[in-house]
Amino acid sequence: MILDRLAPAGRRRRLAGQVPPGPLRTYLETPPPGPGTDVTRLPLLALDLETTGLDPRRDAILSAGFVPLDGLEITLSGSDEILCRADVPVGQSAAVHGLTDDELRSGVALDELVQRIAEALTGRVLLAHHAPLETGFLTAAAQRLFGVPFPAAVVDTMELQRRLLGQAHEAAIPPGALRLPTARAHLGLPRHRAHRALGDAVAAAELYLAQVARLGGGKPMTLRALQR
Repeated sequence: MILDRLAPAGRRRRLAGQVPPGPLRTYLETPPPGPGTDVTRLPLLALDLETTGLDPRRDAILSAGFVPLDGLEITLSGSDEILCRADVPVGQSAAVHGLTDDELRSGVALDELVQRIAEALTGRVLLAHHAPLETGFLTAAAQRLFGVPFPAAVVDTMELQRRLLGQAHEAAIPPGALRLPTARAHLGLPRHRAHRALGDAVAAAELYLAQVARLGGGKPMTLRALQR
């Protein structure tokens, strides 16, 4: 996973010079929020990708769903769900996400998907549940299409949940406790329809707000504290 705290602004600018004008270039030229940004002012983009598998080197992105957060508010008016034309059949993965080959034929090309995600993420922090999946697939796609990685400042709700459960369990964290539906239930959030990209993105955004409330305890909290 490539995080912006490991990739300074100069490196992002150098990467920007390697891609043609467009949303990805603008994204790379725009610095993300600084680590001292308070969560009440932190712009994020909750993102979920549905894929044919878990390996970015051989599996394909099928859809992306995202929703912005401005501070501690979810901005549903900025949400979107995008289908992506895959160059491989969905195969057995359809049992998980429910997407079919016929449905995906109306989707956008992968380069347009990457550009649209870059546009939505510009100036924001990427929020995801198990973020290495999203960053891994985005970097694999950007490398193949544009010859550059996809660096992102990241907040991972799975890691936040691990921290919360670590405070509550002296022994090992129970199996399955870090899954998105289980984490939501632990914090009193309702069940959601899993494995649709936009639904999972909204579910992760709601989980993040509950986690911040629990971790912060009413005290000021920064991006740096979320990423530690």
